[in-house]
Amino acid sequence: MAISTKPANTVAFQGLPGAYSHLACQQVFPKMNAKPAQTFEDMFAAVQKGRAKYAMTPIENSVAGRVADIHRLMPDSGLFIIGEHFMRVNHHLLAPKGASLKSIRIVRSHVHALAQCRSMIQKLKLDAIVHADTAGAAKELSERGDKTEAAIASKLAGETYGLKSLRANIEDADHNTTRFVILARRAQNQRRGSANLVTSFVFRVRNVPAALFKSLGGFATNGVNITKLESYMVNGSFNATQFYADVDGHPDDPGLKLALEELKFFSHEVRILGTYPADSYRKRNK
Repeated sequence: MAISTKPANTVAFQGLPGAYSHLACQQVFPKMNAKPAQTFEDMFAAVQKGRAKYAMTPIENSVAGRVADIHRLMPDSGLFIIGEHFMRVNHHLLAPKGASLKSIRIVRSHVHALAQCRSMIQKLKLDAIVHADTAGAAKELSERGDKTEAAIASKLAGETYGLKSLRANIEDADHNTTRFVILARRAQNQRRGSANLVTSFVFRVRNVPAALFKSLGGFATNGVNITKLESYMVNGSFNATQFYADVDGHPDDPGLKLALEELKFFSHEVRILGTYPADSYRKRNK
């Protein structure tokens, strides 16, 4: 049965077909149309303008850290986080048909993928060349058909571009996992106590002594667990800092409600980006 390509059945992702974000779309929404976007801005615009129902975007990786562009763009997108998905990243060494481990001399991929597979690259004595993205490296390799070159990308990229996997699961760290968030134009209302919930929000503090300490004190005194806290400059200025945070719970939970009230007293521009069910990965990896 063909998958409908109507906007109401479409989830947008950044990258080319075969990207890890594409794979995440297939895992979470197997019956939805996955729509590639050239940039993160294009991906957000697809949802903002009604060309897609959701956006699937990586936000952090257990090896490479945060996806910086997302923390900068997401708060101003007008979209809301309605879910999350943790995906184990399994890198494949892909090559054209007829190539072998003995024939390849060069490997291309995204800088993070190359760094995550350093041991294999050194063992095979390959020259590593940075590419803009994993799926793009696979696509270009399929077009060139050079048997002395390989690409590091997903199994889906190999299937998409007709490449064979010379080796699977070549990443150095067996915990290599990417966290994705799912964004929509409207927030998804969650009932208190209906599930293990995560609340994401942004806030700003001035760069004055103890500003962050005072802003976050209420979370400690009210027993609220902060699972993520990231900071970045606002408009390139050193005078104010914006923070992105994930916490356990619902905004109407007594403890979190009091903590947010205290946060608003010591900071400004507190904005909730979404309250959504925690992925089961969190419970399995406590």
